[in-house]
Amino acid sequence: MSVQQQLKSDLSTAMKAGDKERVGALRMVLSELQKDAKLGGGDELAVLRRERKRRLEAADAYREAGRAGLADGEEREAQLIAGYLPAELSDEQLREIVAQAVKDSGAESVRDMGRAMGMAMSAADGRADGKRVSGMVRAALGG
Repeated sequence: MSVQQQLKSDLSTAMKAGDKERVGALRMVLSELQKDAKLGGGDELAVLRRERKRRLEAADAYREAGRAGLADGEEREAQLIAGYLPAELSDEQLREIVAQAVKDSGAESVRDMGRAMGMAMSAADGRADGKRVSGMVRAALGG
């Protein structure tokens, strides 16, 4: 079952249960997936990651503005979206991937970070945030 099919099924269940907040979040995600499909994207997980990131950034902005209630709502939506994404890599798993990427790319200093980052992000296959990977690559290269 594709992510979009699962979302439609969950939307139907949420509508029957009368869970308005969940219905709204699922409709938004489905809309973004359909928009991406029309544009020829086709990568459902990339859309989910992007939408999750948007929710987390909005939550941070609301917190800074002193709007805790709105921030909590955005965080709940981000958690809901995260439920459809593959599990994140543990720090240990990510360290192993980064070490292998640094070794395979031949990177020796922070100047070579781009090559190692490319290999590490490819190996992580979307199961780790770019910021996390970047920090670990930088640490592995002594930067």
